[in-house]
Amino acid sequence: MKDDKYLNTCVTPQGFRYGIHKPSYRVANLRRQDCIQALGRIEGDGSLYNERNFPAAEVAVDEADWIYEIPNPLPFRGRTYISRSWAENTAADPKAIKLPEAPAASMSKFLDKWGRDGSREDIFKELPPPVLLSLAANSTDERDLTVLARLCCAFVFAADGQPLGLQYRRRDDGSQAIIHHHDLFKILVNNYYLPDAYKEVMVLRPGAQGGSEIVGEVTDGSHVFEYLRRNSYIAGGHYAANMANDAIRYHIKDLSREDIRALRHIYYQRSYVRLSAELGIPEVKNRQPLTAAELETLRQRIQQRLREGAVPALDATIWGWNYGYGCASDNYRLHASHQMIHQQFSMLAGEMETVGGPALRPYGCGDLVAEFMGRYQAAYGSSFFDDYYQAIRRNRRLDGRPELDNSLLVYEDDRVILFVPKAQTSQWELQLMPVTQVGNIVEANQDLRESIDTAILTAMRILTRMGAKMITVIEYSKRLSSGESGQRLLYPFLPKLPQAPGAFSEAQLRWINGHYPEDFAQACRSKP
Repeated sequence: MKDDKYLNTCVTPQGFRYGIHKPSYRVANLRRQDCIQALGRIEGDGSLYNERNFPAAEVAVDEADWIYEIPNPLPFRGRTYISRSWAENTAADPKAIKLPEAPAASMSKFLDKWGRDGSREDIFKELPPPVLLSLAANSTDERDLTVLARLCCAFVFAADGQPLGLQYRRRDDGSQAIIHHHDLFKILVNNYYLPDAYKEVMVLRPGAQGGSEIVGEVTDGSHVFEYLRRNSYIAGGHYAANMANDAIRYHIKDLSREDIRALRHIYYQRSYVRLSAELGIPEVKNRQPLTAAELETLRQRIQQRLREGAVPALDATIWGWNYGYGCASDNYRLHASHQMIHQQFSMLAGEMETVGGPALRPYGCGDLVAEFMGRYQAAYGSSFFDDYYQAIRRNRRLDGRPELDNSLLVYEDDRVILFVPKAQTSQWELQLMPVTQVGNIVEANQDLRESIDTAILTAMRILTRMGAKMITVIEYSKRLSSGESGQRLLYPFLPKLPQAPGAFSEAQLRWINGHYPEDFAQACRSKP
């Protein structure tokens, strides 16, 4: 075995490894003057002063808090740091790992209470823009949200006052909805409590978001549209799977198993159809979507052609999901896009035209996994994912306490595991992985795809029941041309928490957590 001292992963053939800092140190006092001032008064003891901030000599820190430093299993994702004192507090009650429910908020009730004269719309017009944005994001009163909707855009109404559509103005390139306040509009259409009739005409009805063509649809048990995004940063365009306007889903609690299967079916179908065209497999008939059985047959034919040595120009898949929308009252965008249940996907070519130097391959995050796997194999003579899977199964607590729960597993069936990574990058990160060496969706048969889909929904339900409102999910996949490399599909679930938006530490890939991973796994298992 080669020297693995600087192979920066927590995974080894023997299980997980990590570092522990037990600091004691001295700090030279280089301050010239004291600046003693009264801070105020303390109960029963007169004035309180700040003299503790101005030590006379050097500062001795004999037993600072222990810090666990955990290399990420995939070293390009950085390191996780856990303060022992913070984590011990959480270990006493892992089920306390959750966010509080958002309080009800209503400007209309406030105005009712104080009896303000004037129409509701006139009053709202007087509110400063930051207050309007905050109200659009946080109000739970549909009366507030209806007034805000009428302020931000021009509607066509029925005789009973229900919205029928938006008003549009003509343009040289077509038409444009008349929107008076774009930022307010974008926040408002993502509010769960906005009446569905307004959601539909403002953002959900096909065409409301522009002219993107609908090139796929699932109607069996759910209703999902597939939109083509022509002018994408991904060469060849990308695609979006959206819940249809008659199947409105703004929260994971409203999403059914049929919905998640329909959303993922659109992804599988588009990927397989594109590959079949590349490989010369007889064309799929126009305007005839594939059933689950037909999809599996097509996948098997693609696999057979790849085994025979066919090399398609498209070589890797991309899939991701930004769940939730966030925008601060100062208009800083915090997360995501229209429609909470909205997934995007595409494929990557194996090579691209290059100017000014050697050849480049289009970037795919799965390539980072493959690159590290080679280094791991060279260091240990062992398969990274086999060792990672075994390390998860054999896990021992980070703090070494045998009387507390050891398991990192959250959910499993015969084909997949959903687990807490030993080094979480998001404070509430989960990961999903097959139990066998399946590296992409072309290698995944129908049973495995169904297990993956179910586990994705399970993870999202768990995290949202704990209070997560913004979650990013991505897919690390193996290139089709990689052969039998041992790389497995990997799906990280990355919630954004209110008090942890990311700053300079996170920009360096230093992830700071306040709990042990085993305790977070226990908290997740309590939210099935």
